Amino acid sequence: MKRLLVQLDPDRHPSSFDRIVAYDAGADDVLSYGGVAPEDVTPLVHGAIFTRAVPDLRHTAIWVGGSDVARGEALVEAVTKAFFGPFHVSVMMEANGCNTTAAAAVARLASATNLKGARVVILGGTGPVGIRAAVLLVREGASVAISSRGMDRARAAREQIKARFGIEVEAIEAKDEAGTARALEGAQVCLTAGAAGVTLLPRRVWVGHPTLAVMADVNAVPPLGIEGTEATDKGVEREGKRVFGALAIGSLKMKVHKACVASLFERNDAVLDIEAIYAVARTL
Repeated sequence: MKRLLVQLDPDRHPSSFDRIVAYDAGADDVLSYGGVAPEDVTPLVHGAIFTRAVPDLRHTAIWVGGSDVARGEALVEAVTKAFFGPFHVSVMMEANGCNTTAAAAVARLASATNLKGARVVILGGTGPVGIRAAVLLVREGASVAISSRGMDRARAAREQIKARFGIEVEAIEAKDEAGTARALEGAQVCLTAGAAGVTLLPRRVWVGHPTLAVMADVNAVPPLGIEGTEATDKGVEREGKRVFGALAIGSLKMKVHKACVASLFERNDAVLDIEAIYAVARTL
């Protein structure tokens, strides 16, 4: 029986990236739908779950992607509400690559240091990746601070994390080099998760930093998020710090992405969101 992945994307054009990776991960066919809103979901889900006998539903799965995480989360909620009784299939939420990127970044950090009790600062931490990385880091036992160039945005992200995940983080402002230096006081770990092509951590701030031991950057577009590092750094030691660049994180992200898609066809009741995806990342 063919393994069929139903791709629900709120964007006008379903992601070609997601579709190609799904094939590479073992899906036999991908049914792609773009411009999907929550009110469109139920008939699409019912079409997927009523065509096969219950024991065969593990051969069907649903992927929710797109560029907008909030819209993706709304679609996942609509998908799970459309299930009933034994009629359900496995679902994965990966809008804007947020879950696999955050999971891969934190897994890289965890491979280099004991996160329990560590102070971790996420520069540019108010976006989807930064927010999810913060959640995972707190669950690993770290004390986490998320920064933005404006305190209002940092506080809004902190409240979002508390409301959505029930987790407490610190909100800090790092609008310039001096602010970044203050934010990193006492930190052992730094993750830069800001917009592509924006340097968040100048070299002169981290070189010689007395407590900073591990750094990771998710930005592969020059200039990099951490000045003086390379996107290819994979646990490389620079100035006494271990560094993970975006390509090292990205290579693990792709492995996680494919492994998660493959796992959707092993059962018909999995919901892969940040926690489940991180568990996969730790095994890889």
